[in-house]
Amino acid sequence: MEAIADDAAMDAVQRRLMFEDECILVDEQDNVVGHESKYNCHLMENIESQNVLHRAFSVFLFNSKFELLLQQRSATKVTFPLVWTNTCCSHPLYRESELVEENFLGVRNAAQRKLFDELGIPAEDLPVDRFTPLGRMLYKAPSDGKWGEHEVDYLLFVVADVKLLPNPDEVADVKYVNREQLKELLEKADASEEGVKLSPWFRLVVDNFLMKWWDCVESGTLPEVADMKTIHKLV
Repeated sequence: MEAIADDAAMDAVQRRLMFEDECILVDEQDNVVGHESKYNCHLMENIESQNVLHRAFSVFLFNSKFELLLQQRSATKVTFPLVWTNTCCSHPLYRESELVEENFLGVRNAAQRKLFDELGIPAEDLPVDRFTPLGRMLYKAPSDGKWGEHEVDYLLFVVADVKLLPNPDEVADVKYVNREQLKELLEKADASEEGVKLSPWFRLVVDNFLMKWWDCVESGTLPEVADMKTIHKLV
């Protein structure tokens, strides 16, 4: 009964997305093995008992000053509400345009779609060939007792100056940060100051990859560090 009550209290927009969106199920080698609702993919019961694993992406967008755009997830998000994270994090859906494997086009198409949905960035301002896929990581992270994440996450980097129109159903706040400002945010999160929390996937990228890749953003050498053959298991 408690689970049913929780679902009834869910924000209407988030409830629609949880039941209508079909995520792409994959194995640990990122081979497509089926599809399932976003709802079922994020139930910790399914993750733990059935090892449900789905495909995801995380976009890191830098402006021409090489500042990274962060977003704070909205309070109505089912998983990890009000945490700070990278520019955009979501899932390619089980539809033809987002299942294309060649040149990771399906994931790029999904990223373009969600950047418009969440941040109001028009597709024409971020053509799919602007995204540089740098790597993939596999991780598992509980959000609370009921919900969590278990993903093969594609890490996409892009440098562009864009106009933002954040969708309040998805995003509570946005800000650009330089390296020093990000360090300050990390320190606040570590010390639990000002209620600052970071998403677990963002923290994994920060701790394992981000600073080296940020160097390449600034030097224009991102393709040189791309490794899309390896799936980094960070669980």
